This record gives sequence, C-alpha cells and structure tokens, in this order.
Amino acid sequence: MQVTRNLFREDHEMLRETARRFFERECVPRQAEWDKAGKVDRETWLKAGREGLLCTMISEEYGGGGGDFGHATVITEEVHRAGVSGVGFGLHSDVIAMYIDRLGSEEQKHQWLPAICRGENILAIAMSEPGGGSDLKALRTTAVRDGDEYVINGSKTFISNAFNCDTVLLACKTDPAAGAKGVSLILVEASRAGFTRGRKLEKVGQPASDTGELFFDNVRVPVSNRLGEEGKGFVYMMEELPTERLYIGVYAAIQLERLLNLTVDYVKDRKAFGQSVWDFQNTKFKLADAKAAAIAVRTLVDYYIGERMKRKLTVEEAAIVKLYATETLWKHLDDMVQLHGGYGYMLEYPIARAFSDLRVSRVVGGANEVQRELIARKL
Repeated sequence: MQVTRNLFREDHEMLRETARRFFERECVPRQAEWDKAGKVDRETWLKAGREGLLCTMISEEYGGGGGDFGHATVITEEVHRAGVSGVGFGLHSDVIAMYIDRLGSEEQKHQWLPAICRGENILAIAMSEPGGGSDLKALRTTAVRDGDEYVINGSKTFISNAFNCDTVLLACKTDPAAGAKGVSLILVEASRAGFTRGRKLEKVGQPASDTGELFFDNVRVPVSNRLGEEGKGFVYMMEELPTERLYIGVYAAIQLERLLNLTVDYVKDRKAFGQSVWDFQNTKFKLADAKAAAIAVRTLVDYYIGERMKRKLTVEEAAIVKLYATETLWKHLDDMVQLHGGYGYMLEYPIARAFSDLRVSRVVGGANEVQRELIARKL
C-alpha cells in the first residue's frame, strides 16, 4: 500500500510467516465446515496452541509465547489477510487471557494460564446483557457473597466463544447499589452447576463465530475465582478496552487493503459494454478514493500500534482509531460491493462475505456512537 512499515522486528516477521502458513493450511480449507457447524472445531484450537499462535503476550513461565504486542498484532493481521472468518483466537488470547495475566495472583496464573495457552481451556468474556448493550455500568447480573463463595444470577448475550468456552470471564455486580463501583470480574467454569448456554444467535455474518446467550442460575464459585479487587471491575474493563478497540482498527486496516486488491483484480477482469469495468471513469475514481483511504487508515493504525508498543493506549486514542478505521472501511466496502454488480451480492465472492462479516465492526468493542462520545469529552 506504499506505506513503509518499521514497526516489526525480525522475530515478529518470523511469527507472521508461521501464522500465514497456519491460517492458509488449517483454517481456509475448513471455513465452509465451520460456517455450517456454527463454530470452530476444538482440534484447530489445539493446533493453534501447539504452533505457538495463542497467548503470544503471556510469559513463557505460564505457557505463553513471551512476546509483546507486535507478536499479537501480526497474528491478528494474518488471520484477516487470509479472509478467515469467525475464529475466536484473538479474543481468547489478546483480550481475555490478558485480564488474567494482569490481574491474577501467581496462584491464579499458574492455575489457569497453561491450559489457556495450549488451547485446552477456551475463554469467553461476558459483559453485554439483554437490553444493556454498551452500557457496562447498568449490569444486572449479580454475585452475592455467601461465605467463601459467590452466588451468581443473571444472563448475558452477544457472547463470542459461547459454545466452545470452558471458562467465562464474567462482569457482574457484587454491590448492586454502588453503580460502576459495584462491578467485579469473576472467572466461572462452564462445568459449574447452574451455568447453561442459551440460543446460538443467528447473525448477519461470521456464522463460524459461536455467538450465544449465557445463563447463571445460582451458580456458586469460590471467592478465589475473582480477578483483582472487588468493586474494581469497571475500572479494569475501561483499562483493557482500548487495546481491544485498537485490534478492531488493526483488522479494519488489513481488510480494507485486502478487499481493495480483490476489487481491482475483479474490475480489470470483468467486461461490460465492450470494455472492462476498470475502464469506466467512475470505477477508477471510486478505487482511487479507496486507495487514499486505505493509506490513511494504515498510517493511523500503524501510528497507534507503535504507541501501544511503547506505552498504554489512552481511551481517547483507541476511540479515534476504532471509529475512523471502521467507518472508513464500511464506506469503501459498500462502494466495492457496488463495483462487483450482481456478483457483489453472491456469498461465493469474498466481497459479499466481507460485507456481511464486517458490518459488526462499527458495533463490536463499543458502538461507534460511544467512541464519538469518548472523543467529544476531550474536545
């Protein structure tokens, strides 16, 4: 894309090659199977663990890769460059596991992380609730202290890895009267009595992502399953959400570049009215705009990747990159679907698949209206 990238070291690029081969060999051929099943098979998770593609930022002491944000980023880029849809590796490794790494005691880290790094213990994070959406202060799921246990009641929705998960990182109210200061984070094993999985949610796109509902009916877990301090869960989530939003920007940048290349190839090959679709001025202008946008997004995203590799990303910065990257992707994706004509509406074409898969990018990680609100607070 004519942008010089100086972010990554040789060890990052070596991991990139490993990731690229893995996704092309193990994931692309299985995409249709996963779409039909509504989830990724467990063996692929285990293979990813054996290849060192899970939990690259977790210390080797706990079974991870001992790497940094750059290692996690190249894996995110390569899964999206391959066009693989619905794989929950990044959420598991780079978001949820990092809560345990940052907040867990030494005992908790040694207890949980090795199996997580191997892909044997798949993670989900349960924040969103029916009717709640992005409003994390308004959680209604409760965890009431009873001696050395919490008794959990409530429900969650829009949960990725809902049907594959072995452990849920649950955001809940340990003090319902305290608002945001009453939120805590608790690890809940799927094997606990009273934990059930509800419907598999039928989404517009990403059918291989096992998104569903989770229910907690008097689920008892030991107090030792709590991560961090009681009542600090909202603060912890706000500290981790910027990194999640940056990852959304990372894959938006890669997808915009990938889809632009696919569309250029398509319009140069496709004939209409005695000439290629490329020969029409409108086509050239639309794709020129898309290229300029792709370079702008790449420059922005790479800047913030660099910042994240040096220091903690701020809430405002993450909101900016997530908002701009996803809104720009969606605008130009719509134009590129149009340039495919009727074939742009056929799911056998990557552009149509991307159209259905990527609409959620403006909602996931906090709706873009929330990002605008966060940015506006600093104006």
